[in-house]
Amino acid sequence: MSTKLHTHTPQDLLPRETSMGPVTLAVGDLDRMVSFYRDGLGLKLLAEEKGTATLGRQGRPVLVLDQDGTLAHAPAGAAGLYHTAFLFPEAAELASVVASVARQYPGQFQGSSDHLVSEAFYFGDPEGNGVELYIDRPRDTWQINPNGEVQMATLALDPNAFLRTHLTEQGAESIADTPAEIGHVHLKVGNIAAAREFYVETVGFEVTFEFGSQALFVSAGGYHHHLGMNTWESRGAGERTPALGLGEVTITLPDTSGATAADALGALSDRLAAQGIAREGEGKELVFLDPWRNRVRVLSA
Repeated sequence: MSTKLHTHTPQDLLPRETSMGPVTLAVGDLDRMVSFYRDGLGLKLLAEEKGTATLGRQGRPVLVLDQDGTLAHAPAGAAGLYHTAFLFPEAAELASVVASVARQYPGQFQGSSDHLVSEAFYFGDPEGNGVELYIDRPRDTWQINPNGEVQMATLALDPNAFLRTHLTEQGAESIADTPAEIGHVHLKVGNIAAAREFYVETVGFEVTFEFGSQALFVSAGGYHHHLGMNTWESRGAGERTPALGLGEVTITLPDTSGATAADALGALSDRLAAQGIAREGEGKELVFLDPWRNRVRVLSA
């Protein structure tokens, strides 16, 4: 099932160049988690102090691990993180990272898929957080349906064939310190209609694909998705209580021609206020909670 893209007025939309910033995870064993993301995925440890580690590539943070010894895992069916998706620039780079994780953490591999717009590999980290590693296909090859949606699918992708084709001798030995970013974040929510009302009607993303009451994909600027939301494991879930897993999602707003990130933040603040949604921060950031108490931070680039 699909629906037509929602129509906003320009002032209700996030800027086209909006992107995802670092994801924060609340973790139980900081050393173990740092090892997975550093040694497995090849992220660099950029900073570590007082139980918090920041990892990224080329000095750019993409992941923050925050240790809290008081938290436990959320109960089955709770809202929260489905997966964090790390986007890589080239197939050879992706193959190098996939091979590294598969070699060092063979029991963590969960599958691979061709989504038409991307090729993706799925793992679980040592504390059960979902991890997607992917590359995008060239944007001019994406198919747009007559109703304006980006055509996506879940097709078979042979991981061994992908590695045979793209893994170089150098990539098999070490992971290069090339750019990587958070391409999208996929959330577990309790209700798709409520997710649509919040992330589309209020925050200002546009729908790129909707699968009935099961899943919703939204983005800024026509990307296939910056946020995904589903109820596959969490239908009917209410507000989260403090637990290991997702700590915070970051959205980054750019300065664009004719408008500034501050303008976009101000418009977003007004939309949140109109819905009675509490928010913190001013000037260069806004922090607020979605209907399931997932923490969202919106920053000016």
